[in-house]
Amino acid sequence: MIAFLFPGQGSQAVGMGKDLAEQFPSARQTFQEADEALGMKISQLCFEGPEEQLRLTEITQPAILTVSIAAWRVLHEKGVKPDFVAGHSLGEYSAHVAAGTISFADAVRTVRNRGKYMQEAVPVGTGSMAAILGMNFDDVVKVCADAAQGEVCEPANINSPEQIVISGHAAAVERGAKLADQRGAKRAKVLPVSAPFHCSLMQPAQDRLAVDLAALKFERPHVPVVCNVYARAVEDADSSREALVRQVTGSVKWNESAQFLISRDVQTFIEVGPGKVLCGLMRQIDRSKKCQNVEDAGSLHKTLEFLTLRPE
Repeated sequence: MIAFLFPGQGSQAVGMGKDLAEQFPSARQTFQEADEALGMKISQLCFEGPEEQLRLTEITQPAILTVSIAAWRVLHEKGVKPDFVAGHSLGEYSAHVAAGTISFADAVRTVRNRGKYMQEAVPVGTGSMAAILGMNFDDVVKVCADAAQGEVCEPANINSPEQIVISGHAAAVERGAKLADQRGAKRAKVLPVSAPFHCSLMQPAQDRLAVDLAALKFERPHVPVVCNVYARAVEDADSSREALVRQVTGSVKWNESAQFLISRDVQTFIEVGPGKVLCGLMRQIDRSKKCQNVEDAGSLHKTLEFLTLRPE
């Protein structure tokens, strides 16, 4: 069994997708479609930057989605088909495009708005996020409760047994990071992010996005999509839409999602899109599982080679 994993925000890098677009017509076509759908040259920002513009949430989100779908289309052409798909936060949209739930043009426009809504939900500097390493989930929940003091401090990304990201008001998150340090976390550090994603402060963004998603056409996914909010597969149009809405304020249950896939006998994971963040998390979740990545011609070749050598 094979699962495709699609990366989220933070995996962007100047130059991403350029090699794929130069070597594969279907990848080149993907960038053209994105440019047309957005009415801007997202391809140029991916290939050439500048980095500070690529880091803007409303640019980052459609950029990563476009690179991921370009890589997925090339894999698809090579005959590599997944039994399951999943995506980390923003990556869930890439997973739904791959599953045929939503069209690529709709997805790329929606995630640009998603980025904009998330950025506008909380004034810059009001919110923050911090990574807590080497502390179990129950202890992180207690840290958040004790740090909140009437403000918001919540687990946002449960990435692996070793890594949980908390989110909320800047002062509360800072208190949470200090408490985690005092209570034995290996490390706790405030992250350089532009907004407090995946916590209740994102409710205004969720409300705005719900209107957009309600207007889109959703189909039944032809591959099960493991969603962040419930860490289980969604297999119909309405559940897919509802999971994408709830995801904005809900925590990303990535560790649980990976465990769900492992419980369904997935042995091989392929990270489709820029970077190797999800392969790194998979090593923390279950080292016995193989994780390949596809982001350029070189990594594609390695993955195809691995799959032909893989015993059935």
